[in-house]
This record gives sequence, C-alpha cells and structure tokens, in this order.
Amino acid sequence: MGFRSVHDLDVKGHRVFLRADLNVPLKEGRITDDTRVRETLPTLKFLLEGGASVVLASHLGRPEGKGFEAAYSAAPVATWLAEHGFDCRLASYVVGASVEAEAASLKPGQVLLLENLRFEKGETKNNDEFAASLARLADTYVNDAFGSAHRAHASVSGMVGHFPKDRVAAGFLMEKELKALGKVTDHPEKPLVVIFGGAKVSDKIELIQNFLGKADAILIGGAMSYTFLKAQGFEIGKSLCEEDKLEMSLDLAKQAKAKGTRLLLPLDHLAAVAFKADADCAITLDENIPVDRMALDIGPETIAAYAAEIRAAKTLLWNGPMGVFELAPFASGTLTMAEELADAADRGAFVLVGGGDSVAAVNQAGVAARMSHVSTGGGASLEFLSGLELPGVAALSK
Repeated sequence: MGFRSVHDLDVKGHRVFLRADLNVPLKEGRITDDTRVRETLPTLKFLLEGGASVVLASHLGRPEGKGFEAAYSAAPVATWLAEHGFDCRLASYVVGASVEAEAASLKPGQVLLLENLRFEKGETKNNDEFAASLARLADTYVNDAFGSAHRAHASVSGMVGHFPKDRVAAGFLMEKELKALGKVTDHPEKPLVVIFGGAKVSDKIELIQNFLGKADAILIGGAMSYTFLKAQGFEIGKSLCEEDKLEMSLDLAKQAKAKGTRLLLPLDHLAAVAFKADADCAITLDENIPVDRMALDIGPETIAAYAAEIRAAKTLLWNGPMGVFELAPFASGTLTMAEELADAADRGAFVLVGGGDSVAAVNQAGVAARMSHVSTGGGASLEFLSGLELPGVAALSK
C-alpha cells in the first residue's frame, strides 16, 4: 500500500494524534446521524486497547476560522463518546499551552477530543506553525479520515512531516477505503464495467478519462447522458444539457473508441412534460426525446442493455444515478442498477459504490450491505478514482 497500517504500530505508552472524520450532522446540540463516529471506533478502540492515550481531532461544519463558535463546537461528539463508554474529555481549545498540558496529563486508555480544528484558519491554510503546534500534542500520528484525505490541510497532510516516519500510519477506515478503491483502479479483475450518472459531464470528465483504456465498458446515465446524445446529433427536447461541454463529450467518445473502451449511452428514456412526480410521462421510441418533453430516467431497453453488461463483469464501479430517483416514477433505472449490482456482488464480482447519490440509492433499494464496498469518502473517493493524488495519502506514503 506504500504506507504503514495502524496494525504495524506499537502504541503501548504512546500518545497518538488520531485525525478522524467526525463531521456529523447536529440538531440542538445532539448528533442526528452517528455513522462517521462509529466508522472510526475500530481504530480508536485498537489504540486504546493497545495501551495508548489518544488526542482525537476533526473538523465540524464550516466555522469562520476566527476562534470558538458555539454552534460548531465538538462538545456533542465528546458527549456521545462519554455516553458510549469512552473515558473522553473535551479540550479547552484546539492548540495552545493549556491544550498541551491537557494532552500531557492523559493516561493510557484516555481520550482528549480537541475543539473543532477549523476554529483556527491555520487548519485550512495548512499553516506550518499551526501544524507544528498540533504535532506537539502527541508522539504518533494516525490518519483515519479518508473523507478529508483530498484536502491539503494542516491536520491531514501538514503535520505528518513533524513525526518520525515509523510513528505515522493509516487507520483501519483509511486502509479499507484505499484497498477497495485500489481494486478498481490498479489491478481490476476483468471485465471491468463502470457506470457513471448524475447531472453534469463537467463533474465527471477526469473520472471518465481515467477509465478510458482501463474499463471494458463505460455505461452513461443521468442528465449527463443528454449532453453526450446532443453532441452526437440526437434530439434531447427540454432535457438538461451542458451546451459548453458538447465538444468535450464528442472528444471523450472518440478517445474511448481509440483506447478500446465501449462507451454506452441510453437507447431509450422515460420522458415527462414537466419535472413533477405526477407529470404525464412516456417511454421514447429510441434515443431521441420529443421537443416538449424532458428525460428523467433511462428506459426499459437501456436498463436491459446495462443489466447485461453488469452480469458479464467481474469488477464494477458505480458513481451517479441514472435519473431523478428521488421521485418515485423516475427511480426505476437507478434502483434496478442497484439490484443488478447487488446480484453481481452475490455472484462474486467486486462491486464498489461511491458518491453520495449512489450511496443514497443503494440504501433506498435496501441493498447496501450486499455490495463489496460502499465508499463514504465523497470528494476524496471521486478524486482518487479520477487518478488524482490525495494530499492525506501522499503524506502517509512519504
């Protein structure tokens, strides 16, 4: 993997700085969804049970970076950890003499949760002085915040160089994400089929380009497909289209052909007269969409063609819905893809789902648990799959 795992660390008697992703939704001072906290618990427990004390740190929301803001305090996370049996206290602030004293007084098995890292502008600016002050709080560094790995922030990449190489490691969540993503990008078992959907081609250009020549087939759905279709001369009616990306879409199709990747576009659509759940809708006869209608989902012929590709694949990646699945009449394409991918995983194919909407779709379809891996990394997953270097990962690898 190019970096040390937390498994490889001897942490007994050490004080570990654990960068986690505890950016949880809050309402009236309580956590409304504790998924992100729970995801880092295996790493936290491993460190504590191994005889370490832990300085735990994360950002939370988007404070201004001008000091303490009650609305963005990490206090609810400290409360949650205490309620779930951890010997955890909230630090008086993020850095400074008093925080250093609080960290120094930790005993093995205890946790000091720092206040929201983004209370200090030095975090997002990757200020070296701020990074050094964070590093003074511990002698070992573990990063388990894969969801923040694409940000060149002080706690993610800047402070890592302040620790000896053999005292730096990736947490279990970080490791799990990178292994799963690497299975798709580095040495996928073929055939590799990727399914890209969502609204904009512009959001997926680097992602598509990274899989040209790697993937056997790329299946395109969602609103981005209408830009591709219009570029190729089809009528798209009132459907969404990125007019400034028509040339780019043609170019991607040409590159795919040259590199031996089949780029599949919808063969038919479910098109409605308006963007409403109760709007009059009909299946189109072919790729063309009537002038008075907008396509809001892929049609049955497309679903069948895409399902056949999925069934033949050994490695699959899904990023982005096939239509407006939030509205029941236009959810069939997306939910059928979710079912087909779950069946593929059941048969032994490696199936990776990444991206907020795709994750929401597999949850809606009730098949998330059947997938090989559901990436919760958001922007970090997208950048990794696009072939971009993640600052947080690069720092660990050094």
